[in-house]
Amino acid sequence: MAGENDKYEVYTDKGGKYRWRRLASNGKVVGAATEGYNSRSDCEKNMNRGAVATDKWEFYTDKKGEHRWRRRAQNGQIVGAACEGYGRRSDAEANAARHGYAG
Repeated sequence: MAGENDKYEVYTDKGGKYRWRRLASNGKVVGAATEGYNSRSDCEKNMNRGAVATDKWEFYTDKKGEHRWRRRAQNGQIVGAACEGYGRRSDAEANAARHGYAG
């Protein structure tokens, strides 16, 4: 499974909000919170979201021509997004799979 050795890190941002980031075994950030949270528990709920059947996955090409993804909850709120652009859509999909995308 992609990312099975990934590690999560919760930290406080410059504004005093809790955020999470997902680190690959090589230390590279491969996922991160798209917003800050007032409570650590809310941050951890988002971090541990896993596969949610009602979430919608969007793949798109950014202004630089790179492939990215974002994940929306049923209420339309973005609950996950690619931290970087990818040259190939398949690479963006592989990164999304680390976060619960099943195709």
